[in-house]
Amino acid sequence: MGTGRRGLLTAAVTVVCAVTLLAAPGTAFAAPTPPPPPGTTASVTVVVSDKDLEAVREKLDKLYRAAALATDEYNAAEEKAREQSAEIVRLAEKIVEGRERLEELKGRAGAAAAAQYRGGGLPPEARLMLSDDPQDFLDGAGRVGRGEHATKGLLGEMTRTQQDLEQYKQDADAQWAKLEAGRKARATAQRKIEKQIEAAEKVESELEQEQRERLVRLEKQAAARAQASWLGSGILDEIDGKATEQGKKAVAYATAQIGKPYQWGAEGPNTYDCSGLTSQAWVSAGRGMPRTSQAQWQQLEHVDVKDMRPGDLIIYFGDASHVGMYVGDGVMVHAPRPGRAVTLAGAGSMPILGVVRPDATAN
Repeated sequence: MGTGRRGLLTAAVTVVCAVTLLAAPGTAFAAPTPPPPPGTTASVTVVVSDKDLEAVREKLDKLYRAAALATDEYNAAEEKAREQSAEIVRLAEKIVEGRERLEELKGRAGAAAAAQYRGGGLPPEARLMLSDDPQDFLDGAGRVGRGEHATKGLLGEMTRTQQDLEQYKQDADAQWAKLEAGRKARATAQRKIEKQIEAAEKVESELEQEQRERLVRLEKQAAARAQASWLGSGILDEIDGKATEQGKKAVAYATAQIGKPYQWGAEGPNTYDCSGLTSQAWVSAGRGMPRTSQAQWQQLEHVDVKDMRPGDLIIYFGDASHVGMYVGDGVMVHAPRPGRAVTLAGAGSMPILGVVRPDATAN
């Protein structure tokens, strides 16, 4: 990132932190509403303290994180299903090719048998005794020997082809069984996701508009405190890595999606979940990527936080249930959760598990 953009981003994050921390709700409330005249019905507004709303925020956070874990399970099953389907197609092509080859070999074997029948099936000794020209017989015997050798080779190839066909069929049956198990795993994960999101939405629906607005402010305050603590460690002074060309392309893709809604299981182009955003950003840069945040954590090269550079992926929480992409200046881009859109946030606004690098081989 250029110096100008670095300054703007840093200033923006600082302002957001300051505003959200200074604008803490709950310090002042409207004067009590006078009691209604006799015979009228009053609408009762329950005043919820910030402490109660903080408990709600923590509950929602747990529900959405559980949904994120189930989303990873769903995405992993979906990716595996794609791989298994492709393998089944490959095996089906092998079976077709094998059957065609077997038919060809059977035709050749039939032709050889017919030629032998036309030769009378006499043994070589009898044909030697009946031959007027021994040399002519010996030449013929050589051809017969080569033919017998070829026939044995033909029968051997037919046997191997039949064995290959049987193995392809067994492999295809095994892949079908795995595919069916994967379908069940996806259905189970989907039910988990929907259950957690439904529970979270029910909690939010029970809040009044003013309380929901305060809840959003509390979320921002919690993120701002975490980011301020992270920056206060001086970590940003150590992070000065420069993006590779592929990294720049990945960052450009990810930041171009800002404002698009979160949708579990989505990989774009209109909606994303957290790992759908990061994986597609790197695919757009020409780099293949694991689909889920947990697989990204497990399979990509780990780097120290102080060594990260734009384009690296930051994995969050101890269960690797969330991922964002570092864009520089202590900021990352991510798809947060249901009900939110792709956005920029402080890289330290959530507990960091570690950092992984998709283009570790690039300088």
